Amino acid sequence: MHPYFSLQGRTALVTGGTRGIGKMIAKAFLEAGATVYVCARDGEACAQTAAELSAFGTCHGMAANLASEEGVQALAAQLAGEIGQLDILVNNAGTTWGAPLESYPAKGWEKVMQLNVTSVFSCIQQLLPLLRKAGSAANPARVINIGSVAGITSHGEDAYAYGPSKAALHQLSRMLARELVGQHINVNVIAPGRFPSKMTQFIAQDEQALAEDTALIPMKRWGREEEMAALAISLASTAGAYMTGTIIPIDGGFHL
Repeated sequence: MHPYFSLQGRTALVTGGTRGIGKMIAKAFLEAGATVYVCARDGEACAQTAAELSAFGTCHGMAANLASEEGVQALAAQLAGEIGQLDILVNNAGTTWGAPLESYPAKGWEKVMQLNVTSVFSCIQQLLPLLRKAGSAANPARVINIGSVAGITSHGEDAYAYGPSKAALHQLSRMLARELVGQHINVNVIAPGRFPSKMTQFIAQDEQALAEDTALIPMKRWGREEEMAALAISLASTAGAYMTGTIIPIDGGFHL
């Protein structure tokens, strides 16, 4: 790997790292030389994922429930007990909720906002001491938040809380980028369109739904694992050292 994109000697945490986009990024970071921690609510899934990804480098699984402030605090405390600094934080854990407008439940709205916005804020807040120790003028620490083109476009698909939650995350990221840049912490957002994941599985398994969905994408296809991996590595490596506060759609042109 070219040294511009090497993550050798760096430590990363990927929330929601046991499947989908989180797992893609965790694997990519391992291949680039980083030590990677993946966390999710399911401790067994964390252990299985860590064992699987250890074929590519040093990977650890860590069970954590990010749906509460106490859960985030527990994760930060556990991580601080194992590492001296955190070079890269990927806030990928998220959820959605779909229902007709007339019956969309308040509990669905609250769940989506909690995990997609509030818990991301809490993770950054609680892990700031480890990020500050890692960052320097020559090589800032990196926070990569996983937003969505749903936070840029108006295609809601009956998931009324999801797009607003991602738009809020985009704005939060810009605010924190401005605030933390002086502390040598870069904050950027990857805003994916369609990629294979549990959240999009219901479309991928329906031939007609997949054809209709793909027709809306200018490139006429979904994103590939290696494309997400390459962008994440870029933001985490030398390529992203002079970038902060950016929202990067990776969507085959869907946001257009």
